[in-house]
Amino acid sequence: MAQVRDYADIVGSSVIEELFTIGEKARSMSIQHINSTAVGGGVAEILTRLVPMMNELGVRARWDVIKGGERFFAITKKMHNALHGVPENFSEEDWEHFLQVDADNARSMSFDDSVVFVHDPQPIGLVNERPHYDNKWVWRCHIDFSEPRQNVWLFLKDYIEEFDGAIFSAPAFSRPLNTKQFLISPSIDPLSNKNKDVEESYVDSIFEGFKIDRGRPVITQISRFDYLKDPVGVIKAYKLVKRYIDCQLVLAGGGATDDPEGEKVLKEVQEAAEGDKDIFVLLLPPSSDLEINALQRGSTVVLQKSLREGFGLTVAEALWKGKPVIASAVGGIPLQIKHKYNGILTHTIEGTAYWMKQLINEPDYANELGKNGREHIRQNFLITRHLRDYLLLSLSLFHDKDIVYL
Repeated sequence: MAQVRDYADIVGSSVIEELFTIGEKARSMSIQHINSTAVGGGVAEILTRLVPMMNELGVRARWDVIKGGERFFAITKKMHNALHGVPENFSEEDWEHFLQVDADNARSMSFDDSVVFVHDPQPIGLVNERPHYDNKWVWRCHIDFSEPRQNVWLFLKDYIEEFDGAIFSAPAFSRPLNTKQFLISPSIDPLSNKNKDVEESYVDSIFEGFKIDRGRPVITQISRFDYLKDPVGVIKAYKLVKRYIDCQLVLAGGGATDDPEGEKVLKEVQEAAEGDKDIFVLLLPPSSDLEINALQRGSTVVLQKSLREGFGLTVAEALWKGKPVIASAVGGIPLQIKHKYNGILTHTIEGTAYWMKQLINEPDYANELGKNGREHIRQNFLITRHLRDYLLLSLSLFHDKDIVYL
């Protein structure tokens, strides 16, 4: 696993020295992160690297994962959908079960670190333990909060306001709250297996293994099989392009332990792809980071056609690899893509198909987008910046100021 100083060649030595200086200031602190899954999804990916890096800087950090049964994760999936604007119904028994699971988890956990980061709605009820500890608690939201359903928002709001602060990924997600709010975008690790440089021969071997022809254009979306990632919409856009260009489509992804809808969505995608030998639906295990890396690097165009999106780390991953990216103008994606400069933002299936044809037919323009995209990610969305923001935020919580600029 990469060490903090290994990033100097990418971000510059001054950035690394600043991190160690901040780490020295924060050395007396300890930090706890809590979420609902150890594998699958961007939160787990980020914490897998951030926690060891914090420890390397001298800040004691740990990561805990709450437990829940099938009913709990069915409820939290509905909450996730509702926060993205999808109508969902909840009974009083649903809310009671949700809070009971969090209370059961709390009894087997300790919260005695200087700062406790609680990630997303699943463990939010743990904040009921806060009065028993003399420390700071922060709720970290990774979800698109731009148009939440009011029933879920009002339920969560009471708990969010018990925290010392709330972190959102994009300005549009901020809501009226009686607590401090911070803007910290997620990040990718450029030295992880998913993002590090790999040999072209390895890319070839992965495509050959999946029987994908690199001699013809390859359009790829890497995402969990989730309705909000709109994989069926991707297939519809591909079919519009297929009328004019002999291309292939790769839909690759896995699931997360806290997402019970994945199997159903995967089945619908397989049915939509049935009969087309140029559509490759790949269900990948959590250990497939190198394969995902190769699939993105070997693709002609990378898509992220989300209907809603908290941030969309797959966009940053593809941009980092210098690929032309077409993505929906939702959630945190417009922070990553400046339209027609370092990528393409779209709103419809037809618009997505139009730009797919354009980028396949104009490789020089596609390459220019990719070049600009890589530099934009280097400047703004790498893990070293994310680490800096978390440490500075943690330090700021112990200073009495109404406004904190990070």
